[in-house]
Amino acid sequence: MSNVQDALFRTLADPTRRAIFERLCREGDQTVGALTARAGISQPAVSKHLGVLKRAGLVSDRPEGRQTHYSARREALAPLADWTSEMGGFWRGKFDDLEDLLKRMDQ
Repeated sequence: MSNVQDALFRTLADPTRRAIFERLCREGDQTVGALTARAGISQPAVSKHLGVLKRAGLVSDRPEGRQTHYSARREALAPLADWTSEMGGFWRGKFDDLEDLLKRMDQ
């Protein structure tokens, strides 16, 4: 597993960060204030989580006036999609091998 994949899994392992990322994916750009209103945690805590998401490349920010708007970078999930696809292929091969073995045992 690559360092990028490790960082993405580690970042999204936190349920609060995962919820913030999901909200940005589903609802689009939001300010820290809007995210804080529904997060159930303080604004500094939301800002801290956004910083972690930003360092992992999962969100980007855009200053506009006195506020900063955050948006999800869905393309940053590509290394995780690649890994899950690779693991899916691995396990499909193992199940095919098991199926072949069971057929030979039945003969």
